[in-house]
Amino acid sequence: MADWDTVREIALSFPEVEESGEDRIAFGVRGKLFAWAARERDGGGLGIRVDGAEKQLVLDSNPEVYFTSPHYDGWPGVQIRLEAIERDELQMRLEDAWLIQAPKKLAAAYVAENED
Repeated sequence: MADWDTVREIALSFPEVEESGEDRIAFGVRGKLFAWAARERDGGGLGIRVDGAEKQLVLDSNPEVYFTSPHYDGWPGVQIRLEAIERDELQMRLEDAWLIQAPKKLAAAYVAENED
């Protein structure tokens, strides 16, 4: 199970991430959001950027964790129930979201540095 402190810790571990917002926190890289607190009227949770071609795969992979609302229809984002996701999976999803939004050179340098 994760919480907003876990989200903050993981998100800020990636290069050049900035946190913004007071009521609804958000994390971005060079002005592009990759994770945010979804609006309660849209179901709440953590919103993250996903590859548009993989959105349905993410949603289908674990409906207990991933969901969407009409606000996200036609847009490459999903919502996460923090109380239902394990830290390792959250780390992977936030990393993917960051890689999607990070400039190509920054993302490539991060991947090269973190290859196993």
